[in-house]
Amino acid sequence: MKVKPTDATLGAVVTGIELASLEAQTWRGVEDAFHEHAVLIFPSQHLSAEAQVTFGARFGRLEQLVPGMEIVPISNQRKDGSLLADSEHQMQVLIGNEGWHTDSSYMPISAKASILSAHVLPDAGGETEWADMRAAYDALDDAMRARIEGLAAYHSLFHSQAKIGHRAKVGAGYGFYEGEPPLRPLLKRHPVTGRTALYIGRHAYGIPGLSEQASEQLLTDLVNFACQPPRTLQHRWSVGDVVIWDNRCVLHRVRPYDHRQARVMQHTRIQGDPATESALSA
Repeated sequence: MKVKPTDATLGAVVTGIELASLEAQTWRGVEDAFHEHAVLIFPSQHLSAEAQVTFGARFGRLEQLVPGMEIVPISNQRKDGSLLADSEHQMQVLIGNEGWHTDSSYMPISAKASILSAHVLPDAGGETEWADMRAAYDALDDAMRARIEGLAAYHSLFHSQAKIGHRAKVGAGYGFYEGEPPLRPLLKRHPVTGRTALYIGRHAYGIPGLSEQASEQLLTDLVNFACQPPRTLQHRWSVGDVVIWDNRCVLHRVRPYDHRQARVMQHTRIQGDPATESALSA
């Protein structure tokens, strides 16, 4: 196994292994690299759905984003080959993913990690970007660290989708549930590495103790500061690529592409540990 770090503060390209047949020693190397680099890119793996689920399960319990399914398409293409219109609910969710976010922060237990594999790609665009929230926290000045210490924000998929003009209904899919949104600290200590990271993104809003305007401004300022080079990494996908990232310390987003072309990815999400990824309000 070869692990080549990127030029950013996060991410590494891993070659020389087959994810579909990992031996115990190789798996330990992958896990160590995951904790160190937070984003691992595995070129040309061409995993089957079963193999991707098996690989994801090595990291922990898998979330079922659709009942009974541990791997789901992130796609603008229906099974019959036709493409979603921009106005359709599922396409609006995909468009929302163009904003910086961390997966499942709007759920009572947030996600530990996410895996994407590429199957059909547009001619241009559709890259995925990640931003290092560990390095972002390290780069904050003392005044900002003191300002946000002890602050928390609510996280809601309804809120983040509404900001792009999408008014989703309760029960419209994973994350669109009835009830109080989870409250989460703006700072998260990684349960394995011990590093502190910003825990923010488009789902975050409504910091208790601040006005709506002040809360929105602070969260926007933090995202704009955090998601800058050298703390950002962009990957131009090739069919067969697999990437896993650590939602506990990384934000991500998809880059825009021509929605008249198909983009089909397969997604697996690993549930966080209830002891460390439960919301304050849970």
